Amino acid sequence: MADDDKNPAREVITDYAQAHFRYFRTADGTVYAQKNGHPVARPIRSQGTTGSHRQELMVGLYKDGIGVFNGTALKEALDLIEALALTEDTQPVHIRVAPGFDGATWLDLGRNDGQSVRIHPTGWDIAIPDPREVCWRRTQLTGELPLPAKDTDDKGIDLLLRLCNFANAETECLALAWLIGCLEPSVPVPAPFLTGPQGAGKSTGGRMLVRIIEGMSGDLRRAPKDEANLTAAVAAGWVTALDNLSHMTPDLSDAMCLIVTGAEDVKRALFTDGDVFRARYRRPLLLTGIDVGVIRPDLAERLLPLRLERPSVRRTEAELWAEYAEVLPVVLGSLLDLTVKVRAAEAETPTDLRMADFAHLCAQLDAATGLGALAAYRRSLDDLNDDVIEGDLLAQTVLRHADSLEAGAEQRMTSTEWLHCLSSLYSGDELRSLPKGWPTTGKVLSDRLKRLQPTLAARGVLIDSGRTSEGRYLEMTRLAAPPPHEHKPMF
Repeated sequence: MADDDKNPAREVITDYAQAHFRYFRTADGTVYAQKNGHPVARPIRSQGTTGSHRQELMVGLYKDGIGVFNGTALKEALDLIEALALTEDTQPVHIRVAPGFDGATWLDLGRNDGQSVRIHPTGWDIAIPDPREVCWRRTQLTGELPLPAKDTDDKGIDLLLRLCNFANAETECLALAWLIGCLEPSVPVPAPFLTGPQGAGKSTGGRMLVRIIEGMSGDLRRAPKDEANLTAAVAAGWVTALDNLSHMTPDLSDAMCLIVTGAEDVKRALFTDGDVFRARYRRPLLLTGIDVGVIRPDLAERLLPLRLERPSVRRTEAELWAEYAEVLPVVLGSLLDLTVKVRAAEAETPTDLRMADFAHLCAQLDAATGLGALAAYRRSLDDLNDDVIEGDLLAQTVLRHADSLEAGAEQRMTSTEWLHCLSSLYSGDELRSLPKGWPTTGKVLSDRLKRLQPTLAARGVLIDSGRTSEGRYLEMTRLAAPPPHEHKPMF
């Protein structure tokens, strides 16, 4: 054949690629390649160690006897493919958990054969998802899960609770509610905070909970030193687990709030002057530690305390994890069975709690099992409010002032007048100096009280702000009685 009749290498690569892969773009403009019949998609520009599209394309061309091509031909072919894909309809990619058709939810088992779990209203099955329904994205943090066992009769739940050192039944049902929430991509779930004395197995318990969703390679990590590294770790996996926290900086606290309820991070794209890179994330978060010091009110509303106790009998790590790996298929199968039951249960959504979706899930769990998860969740929030108040002298002073008001009374002053009133109340007759961090201006006081609003409201004190012709004001109202909560007994 004459040289003029030969197709250029870039055209040979392009024809092969379009015959063996489906190319599409996500909403942020990233182009992905998905091998025909396989649910895993890879960014075509990825150079990751988990296997890039460039690598799988080169291997396919070589194994199918097409040939070996130089980097220039591959680059030109991928440039053309990327340009063509930008004209296609968008489709999202998902890590570990994804919504499907007809109200179904998919769980990626991380297997090479693409088998996943489809959770639907009447049960769950193991299947390979249609590429048009679900596209999985995998990273180095995507571990492999075993095939879940069928017809477990809830044995896996009992096996899991026997391995963990949960302090009581309330902690157990809240842990189950969190695991069920991790399988629902549209439900923000509070972050479990595993606490307890030294030797209670907090790190081990955290790993056990995480590995039900992330596989045996799932592990706990140290808290990153800055928000950028935390965001990168969160975006690369589904469950983010931080171990042995002893201090919570304001920046880390704010970042955790964003992880739990969702946020978007915008950065300048590499090697560009004006392009930006958008990263949206909302992930399940898990924390362990004995004490993190003062907890900010906004984070307290997004936490789920799980208390552990020291085991009476110690076991070796090798023995413990060998048993865990053996029972993991049954544990996962039982969790899937329970998830189907909970989703089918009807329950009213509590309207007085910040994490309303999780509160509704707890109510559904109660309707399906009678465990009393919602009452346990309310009590955990009350305990966290106590922790916030005990660590905040301003909150204590506000409640002390509110005690001097009659039930139902309202008091309105400017923020500066409130600052003078509360500072005088704290100093008292002894004229003790104001503590470090005490508000220094009316504006700072107003901002602090806005942050404390949910905590104070839970103790029957409402803080509101407004404006009249004379200027802005802050108003304190003492309720006749704290909002009543119905606490059902645990079964």
